[in-house]
This record gives sequence, C-alpha cells and structure tokens, in this order.
Amino acid sequence: DVQLVESGGGSVQDGGTHRLSCTASATTYSRDFMGWFRQAAGKEREWVAYIYTPTRMSYYIDSVKGRFTISRGDARNTVYLQMNKLKHEDTAMYYCVAATTFSAFVDGRGDWGQGTQVTVS
Repeated sequence: DVQLVESGGGSVQDGGTHRLSCTASATTYSRDFMGWFRQAAGKEREWVAYIYTPTRMSYYIDSVKGRFTISRGDARNTVYLQMNKLKHEDTAMYYCVAATTFSAFVDGRGDWGQGTQVTVS
C-alpha cells in the first residue's frame, strides 16, 4: 500500500516559521488534490490548504491566507506547507491528505498520512 509520510513537525515560537513535507511512498503516486488537514486538541479537524496538482492552483482557509503557502514538488507525489507568522492557534496535528476529487478531499475520504505535530508557543 502507498503511504503518505509527513515530516517537519515540531515546536516553534509565536511568529516563527516552519515547513512541513509530505511524500508518497511510491514515486508514481499522484492525486489531483493534495493538501493538509489539521486537528487541534478538542476541536474538529479542518482542511487548511490544498493544491490542485495538475495546475498547481492552491486554496486556503481564511485563517491561514497570507501566512501559509502550499506547493508541489516536481514529482506529483510530494507537497509542502510553508507556514509563516505562526500563531498559537495554529497548534495542531497536521495531516497530509490526497484524493482524486475535490469532494473526496474536503470530506477527508482520501489517503491520509500519520500526522505530524506542530506546536506554537
């Protein structure tokens, strides 16, 4: 089975920057919609950003617009999330998610990584 593997989680100071990476275990893996969900303690999960991999168009939730940037590697099996101006409320477990359709992505019905914790203090 193909796995999505996240890396880059850790602790960062308020206002700092951090970068997450997600790579699918198969180099031939590709999904039209790849992105990131997060879930903070005691809160529902939410999608944060996604990229339409064929065109590299990206989309964000309002709370991270202007601060986060999602990008795709040269191969379509890798995505990154550059997080700038981090806030305490960005603290969460971040999950890489990939799906073949938009609805599957936003509904969380795609492939999931194991998650990586980002803590802003």
